[in-house]
Amino acid sequence: MHVGELTPPEQRVLGVMIEKRWTTPDQYPLSVNVLRMACNQRINRDPVTNYDESTVREAADRLCRYGLARLASGPGSRATKYRHLAEEALSLGREELAVLAVLLLRGPQTLGEIKTRTERMANLDTLAEVERVLDALARRGYARNAGRGPGQKEDRFEQVLGSKGFDVETVGAAPPVEVLPAAPVAQRPVPAPRDGSDLESRVAALEAEMAQLRRQLAELSAR
Repeated sequence: MHVGELTPPEQRVLGVMIEKRWTTPDQYPLSVNVLRMACNQRINRDPVTNYDESTVREAADRLCRYGLARLASGPGSRATKYRHLAEEALSLGREELAVLAVLLLRGPQTLGEIKTRTERMANLDTLAEVERVLDALARRGYARNAGRGPGQKEDRFEQVLGSKGFDVETVGAAPPVEVLPAAPVAQRPVPAPRDGSDLESRVAALEAEMAQLRRQLAELSAR
């Protein structure tokens, strides 16, 4: 499995499952409805999305096939529930998972922002501790220093589990843009379904093509 190819819905769902495990343990594992509402929160999310139940369920099911989550509905449960398996799949501890979750849910951030936003999930008392955790994530290929943007005084750090382009229909209407020829986008490996069925392989290939088109659309919108 290539974790660097998670789609935006998969990134958001994984981040939510990690976050809610520690911030709302009484609701964990999470039903599809709870996952949907948590993905689309108006606070502590960047960008704000509007995923429907089908999008969230499909993302959670794919995470299960990748080994990053599993079904966790108890006996007699009326709702399908999910829990993450990021500790085992990514070989990360609580502090590393807390930082990764914040990056998945909020995008690139400074050391100070990460420290503040992980307080409910892990104890990182100093910026040096946050930097240590980020170094560990970077060595595993899960995060990197994104540098400083225009007018910014501090470096920001971001996750690299997948593309950063969110679907325009999930974050509000985009302004009209001039259509320009799209630059070629290099194909990257697609996460392989665990059962190896031909149908799921075709679906995975189509999802990869859709992700590529969405990245191109995001580039066009940025122009």
